[in-house]
Amino acid sequence: MKAIEVIDDLKRRFPNEPEYIQAVEEVLTTIEDVYNDNPEFERYNLIERLCIPDRIFAFRVSWVDDKGKVNNNMGYRVQHNNAIGPYKGGIRFHSSVNLSILKFLAFEQTFKNSLTTLAMGGAKGGSDFSPRGKSDMEVMRFCQAFIQELWRQIGPDTDVPAGDIGVGGREVGYMFGQYKKMAREFTGTFTGKGLEFGGSKIRPEATGYGNVYFLLEMLKTRGIDIKGKTVAISGSGNVATYTADKLLTLGAKVVSMSDSDGTIHVPEGLTREQLDYIFKLKNIYRGRIREFAEEYGCAYYEGERPWQRVKCDIAMPSATQNEIDGDDARALIEGGCMAVSEGANMPSTPDAIREFQKARLLYAPGKAANAGGVSVSGLEMAQNSQKLSWTEEEVDSKLKQIMCDIHEQCVKYGTETDGYINYVKGANVAGFMKVARAMMAQGIL
Repeated sequence: MKAIEVIDDLKRRFPNEPEYIQAVEEVLTTIEDVYNDNPEFERYNLIERLCIPDRIFAFRVSWVDDKGKVNNNMGYRVQHNNAIGPYKGGIRFHSSVNLSILKFLAFEQTFKNSLTTLAMGGAKGGSDFSPRGKSDMEVMRFCQAFIQELWRQIGPDTDVPAGDIGVGGREVGYMFGQYKKMAREFTGTFTGKGLEFGGSKIRPEATGYGNVYFLLEMLKTRGIDIKGKTVAISGSGNVATYTADKLLTLGAKVVSMSDSDGTIHVPEGLTREQLDYIFKLKNIYRGRIREFAEEYGCAYYEGERPWQRVKCDIAMPSATQNEIDGDDARALIEGGCMAVSEGANMPSTPDAIREFQKARLLYAPGKAANAGGVSVSGLEMAQNSQKLSWTEEEVDSKLKQIMCDIHEQCVKYGTETDGYINYVKGANVAGFMKVARAMMAQGIL
């Protein structure tokens, strides 16, 4: 395989899908050598089969708002690969959602799920519907209409959705309820459910906690203690807030959070009381991060993310894709940043990744560092299958072990001759080889 030829062909076939092409290029350029070391892969044209999703569902979602107006949105589900387990991946509700973004997310999810060591394939879904500014009843009606179109394509051993941007416990509950009604079964078809009806302990916390656990493993390779380190975080949803929660517990100093409107900067570090305020602001009152700045009198950078303004020891981007570009990366490096651990999916552009690696930063891509969320989703699936509920301590212990195992795989496949750990290559090769071997064993499908 010549990666550039495969990428050029995909660009020709899918010319208007830049996020998808970016994700594919990032993986293919790092696995090219190991792929070519296994000539049987090329005989079966495995790489093309792995890049193109198994199937894609696209549909109209019609719903009625509180004023009686009929609204129409697009809905999608991309089932990318189920070689190692049922399709598994979140559902995203955001105005930016399109097929390119969902294809990139499903592609990334395939390798991320492979890294967890759990039996899960890769998928992603969503809609260009935005819950922001909608009433609970409007969100409920949309979720029910969305599942009316999708319910036949999902199931506990077929495809298990979860939450993502714009989809939290409220939305998952509405979708699970509608699925249960349509399918006439109570099964673990969704993860991220409420504890009262099959959810797992620490599932909301899992992505943020897991990212911190992975960061700790990275820091150990250089003998660095997290205590007292300044950490810049973007976002203010579950991933960002629970990342901050765990960091505060460990004695780190969280100096920024953000949303799509702007960034707050707290040089002295957030207190536990302030973090609790942010959690309530975003999850109960559904407010904006600028309201925190108004409440506590801190700096607020309207329309900006933290990376140009906030000096830090560690950056943990937890908002959205491509939020750190080359200029942002250079600003972070000049400001003394020594580690970047991604809580979001593909938040760093290729230019930014090159800058991080050129500077020999500890850099962890999202498919490794943020795999904690889907890991606990996999553990939720196991609990549902057994009709059991594990304790918080049991789930947290399993999560820590999974993140340590992922780190070990990255070190195994990503350590370069000079000792630098290329976590991007390590994660891609480890995730790819498991999926590739499973595909080879199952024949041409």
